[in-house]
Amino acid sequence: QVQLVESGGGLVQPGGSLGLSCTASGFASRGILMSWYRQSPEKEREFVATIHPSTGNTPYANSVKGRFTISRDNAKNTIYLQMNNLAPDDTAVYYCKAILDGIVYWGKGTPVTVSS
Repeated sequence: QVQLVESGGGLVQPGGSLGLSCTASGFASRGILMSWYRQSPEKEREFVATIHPSTGNTPYANSVKGRFTISRDNAKNTIYLQMNNLAPDDTAVYYCKAILDGIVYWGKGTPVTVSS
């Protein structure tokens, strides 16, 4: 059974940092395209970052470029999202996404709140 489990969300002050993790089970994440998305209240889910399994390329949404870093540890079947210089607009539920054999899988999300 394929599962994606996110962790690391929480409350942080503006300008602070937070690190998220997404651990996959039921498949080996090596060779699988995995991404982070987020959804804030009354908004559609939006792309944050992805990490290509073969090239290692890491495209980012313009809104997070230079502040967020996506990485992966294939041995741990885990991807990470390091978020720095957080702003209130970054408040959202952050979701992990994987595409395996043409099927899209989502985690249940981890909430991030940026507030003073």
